[in-house]
Amino acid sequence: MKRLLVIAPYSYLPAFSGGQKTIAQFLHHLSKELSVTVVSTQKNDASLAQGYTLHRWLPDPFWRYLHIRLFFRLSKLISAEQFDAVLWIHPYYFWLNRLIQKKFRLFTIVHSHNIEFQRFRSTGKWWWPILRLYEGACLKKADLNYFISASDRAEGINAWKLNPDHCDVLPIGVAQQQPPTDRSICRQIIEGRHQIAPGTKILLFNGLLNYGPNQQALDDILQHINPRLLQHSSHPYRLIVCGKNLPTPYNNLAAYQSQHILYAGFVEDIETYFKAADVFLNPIKSGGGVKSKMVEAIGLGTTVISTQTGAIGIEADACGNKLQIAPDQDWEQFVHLIENEASRETVTPEAYYQTYYWGNIIQKIIRQLTDQTTR
Repeated sequence: MKRLLVIAPYSYLPAFSGGQKTIAQFLHHLSKELSVTVVSTQKNDASLAQGYTLHRWLPDPFWRYLHIRLFFRLSKLISAEQFDAVLWIHPYYFWLNRLIQKKFRLFTIVHSHNIEFQRFRSTGKWWWPILRLYEGACLKKADLNYFISASDRAEGINAWKLNPDHCDVLPIGVAQQQPPTDRSICRQIIEGRHQIAPGTKILLFNGLLNYGPNQQALDDILQHINPRLLQHSSHPYRLIVCGKNLPTPYNNLAAYQSQHILYAGFVEDIETYFKAADVFLNPIKSGGGVKSKMVEAIGLGTTVISTQTGAIGIEADACGNKLQIAPDQDWEQFVHLIENEASRETVTPEAYYQTYYWGNIIQKIIRQLTDQTTR
């Protein structure tokens, strides 16, 4: 069995955000096929690591990226374990990446979840040009770069003149291999939990609510989308907002309860909400990258209504009718799509699971790692 070292430089266990859930699921499925050792931060709950060894060596503050002693700890680990390759999640450890690469000649993979400089540019960070140079230097030195979408791959190649032969797509995945069969049961659970009358259409929004792009999306729901639904909806509905860290000024959305909006806070069983919902709302306008919550929602059988920016990177052809896209800022069209989709039930196509099931995605790593390490 191939042995893989993974550097995951942030806390992901337990998983609260979509990005954390993506890492947790990726490593869990990867460890079914490879011998995986992960080095990550101290705040991770090691008891939740499924199928792999987790070393919590990284301090949690930002200065973990300047943690010089980590080179010596990794060197000792690599010498003892004889890994076939090392996979770095995100490009932020480029300096350490290069030291390890030069010392051990290990096959080096960088797994980018976004084009990072573009993400920070879209959120107004002044230092994005510095990150662009650093990120590009990291990707140019990798033996293999994984991007989460074909569009990110194309943008990366164009931005830094990367060798296309060293670049591939490794999308965000889902745990399901087929549409769920318990959506009606989940709907009954959520109806009972929140006193929602049968026949009421359930709309859902979910995310880490103190993250700028998600907070802006929530504002657009409150200021633009829901007021139009109140005027034009032809059927009763409840709009459920889930997620932790809602800023205090929102007062748990108490002022919107009379407008069919319900704030459920952070929920442990978010999959139940996805399967209960008729429509998942994704009115994202910034932040970059593929939205993992949208990928998860479609995998669980829920139709997604998204802005054009929010849908960047997802394989629309694989989604069938489960993904409906409105132009950014066109809230009339966004609400029109909600109205149409809330009145019908469609099934996630088989092509979606062929593309996004984790088991299929991991096989690409197995093939490429085998090809490279047997040369």
